[in-house]
Amino acid sequence: MRIALVTGGTGGIGQAVCRELSGAGFAVVVHYNHDPTRAEVLTDELMAQGGEAFATAADVSVEAEVETMLAAIISRFGRIDVVVNNAGITRDALVLRMKLADWQKVIDVNLTGAFLVSRAAAKVMLKQRSGKIINVSSVVGLGGNAGQANYASSKAGLIGLTKSLAKEFATRGVTCNAVAPGFIETAMTGALTDDVKHSFLKSIPLGRAGTPQDVAALIGFLASPKADYITGQVLAIDGGMSI
Repeated sequence: MRIALVTGGTGGIGQAVCRELSGAGFAVVVHYNHDPTRAEVLTDELMAQGGEAFATAADVSVEAEVETMLAAIISRFGRIDVVVNNAGITRDALVLRMKLADWQKVIDVNLTGAFLVSRAAAKVMLKQRSGKIINVSSVVGLGGNAGQANYASSKAGLIGLTKSLAKEFATRGVTCNAVAPGFIETAMTGALTDDVKHSFLKSIPLGRAGTPQDVAALIGFLASPKADYITGQVLAIDGGMSI
């Protein structure tokens, strides 16, 4: 059985990814930080549908917690095949009003967290001579966004991390790719005002917001053998928003 870890597995995109990978036959490790109830409900759902799943808590920005989480996965399954670095937060503000703590927290979770999880997983994947790391970036990592300098920087950093890991790990059969979602219907975007939502929708050639399932389908493809010859790529899934 193939094993997949999804960080931020209880969020909108995270839950969709967990369901997608479980449906593809993966045993899914649902990572969470603050919501054990939601994680338990999701793992129960996946197991009720015939899959194998369990939830694990960790602050991905803390090295010791990440190492403990990966050790528990390896102790239970003996391997890890896919890591989806999806954990992410926002602390939006214009640069002149942004607190250093809010800048640092977003970088710590979104970027350093992905580095720590990828490094811990790679120690196993490189010995296996197989594995896939999939980083969830964003179109704002490609084009920036006013009021989100911290978030955009973290997502741009993920793109650099993706390409660097792809080059370092390729000789051992481990791939690393990134997806860059655009305006996706999640709790994060649901908190935006109607005016902001309308502005985003006007910029999307396909004329609609994306869904978590749209993103999950792309990640499911990258996690599958069909994507074995793809590495170091950043795939925008944004309805044409970044054209």
